[in-house]
This record gives sequence, structure tokens and C-alpha cells, in this order.
Amino acid sequence: MKSRLFIRSSQKSMHALDGAYASLLRGRSLDFEDLRPYEYGDQVRDIDWKATAKHGSPLIKRTKATRMHTVLFVVDTGRSMNALAEDEGTKRELAVLVTGALGFLTVRHGDDFWIVYGDAARVRRLAPGGSEGALEHGLRALDRAIGESSAPNDRESLLRYVARNIARRMIVVIVTDEAPVTDETERMLRRLGVQHDLLWLTLRDADPVVGRSGAHRRDVDSSWAVPDFVHGDAEVMAELAAQEAAETAHRHDVLRRLEITHAEFGGQDAAVPTLLTMLNRRSHARL
Repeated sequence: MKSRLFIRSSQKSMHALDGAYASLLRGRSLDFEDLRPYEYGDQVRDIDWKATAKHGSPLIKRTKATRMHTVLFVVDTGRSMNALAEDEGTKRELAVLVTGALGFLTVRHGDDFWIVYGDAARVRRLAPGGSEGALEHGLRALDRAIGESSAPNDRESLLRYVARNIARRMIVVIVTDEAPVTDETERMLRRLGVQHDLLWLTLRDADPVVGRSGAHRRDVDSSWAVPDFVHGDAEVMAELAAQEAAETAHRHDVLRRLEITHAEFGGQDAAVPTLLTMLNRRSHARL
């Protein structure tokens, strides 16, 4: 896994002047590319001080890349991520696992990564990283944020934050749950897709009326407990299955129309194989 796979970009150029794939990459080398305004997260050593003095504001010297991509992980850390996943484990652990697995591939491939996470109360951004130590720090921050969150999920706020604050082109990996895809979600994805290469990872929820023997379901948002007489009720199960199927079909339709690579995760045991299948599919796609 670590030696053969990485997150391959499906976008080769932003416009006609970008040229071939290699020419659009930026990083550190001896080959000067151009200058651009300083952005949050840029390294101080990349500032061109002579050009900055003439221009009056900080300018970054861009050169042809020694790194392939920058990967931005956008992780929904609202309180519903403390709920159970389809395999009866927590979505929190599943979110950390899938982010960590892709983050490990990112680091081993020599790419940089950023992490943006949050809920309805606040959106946070970690400093850029490119090492396994930085990845471990980021994963611990995600685990802690989900465990301590008391605010509801707000996927649209995360996407708006990225659209307003991330000017640099990136591969954006969105880690979220099965909350319905709204018109606002679709609008934000369409906007982000113009600039970034998007991947969408859905963490599937546990069935609210079919659980392990003796298990009592409780909604993490409202604390409402599912009555015992509902468990295993055929009519309720059929209605819930129909609703889930409709929401899943809508989500797949939106992501397919926007040409966003996506995968669904029901538990930890199948998480890595699912990631490998998704990455293999991207590698063999016609780009």
C-alpha cells in the first residue's frame, strides 16, 4: 500500500497557460517559476525579500515543484460523529482511521497536507505538515475535537471556509457522514470543484432499529432514546431503508454529476480495502 498507491490528481491544468502536468506543480527547486502574494501557512524562507521590498507586501517565490501535491483534509467533527458507525464502532474512530490512512500515503509520497475541521460553533485549521509526526498530531487533534464537540455538524460551514480561505490549488478530501446533501452543499461543491480536485468519504451510520442484542439506541443530538418496541419492527425498518436508499441515491447522483471521487465506509475492518479500491479506480480512470 505505502509503496504503490497515492492520491492521484484528476486535474492536469487550471487553464491553457499551465501547460503539461509537470509544469503546473510548484515547490522548492532551483528553477524559478513566478511570484505570488504571501498566504497563511507559507514558509518564511520562501519569501523573496527583494521583491517584497519593491512591492510593499510579502511575495512568495515559486519554483518548479519537488513535491507532487498538497492534500487538504476537511473533516466534519460535529457531535454526530460520536454516534455509532455501521459496524457498531464509533464514527470518530472511523474518521481518524480513514484520514490517517490517506494521510500516511500522502506523507510517504512526499506530499504536504493541511487539515481543516470543525462544527457549527467553530472551524479550525492546523498548520501545514509533511511528516508522520505532524500527521499524528493532526489525528490526535481530530480525535479530541470530535470527543469534546457539543455543537451540531455543519458541513456547509466547512466548505464555505475552504472556498473563502484556501486560494492555493489542492486535492481536497472531505470526510463526513450520511447527513443529506442539500442544495447548498451541491452549490459549494460545484464552486470548489472549479479550483480543487475533490474526494468525498462518507461514514455510514448504524441502523437505529437493528443493533446488537440488548443495545439501546440514543440520538447524540437530541438524546432521544429509541423505544424498545420499535427495535426490529418490520414496517419501521422498511420505511427507514427506503429513506436511506433515496438519500444515498441522491448523494451518489450529485457526486457523479460533479465528477467527484467518492467512497462509503461502514466500519474499520473494511476501511483500508475500500480506500485501496477507490485509489485504484482513480489511477485507472481516464484523466
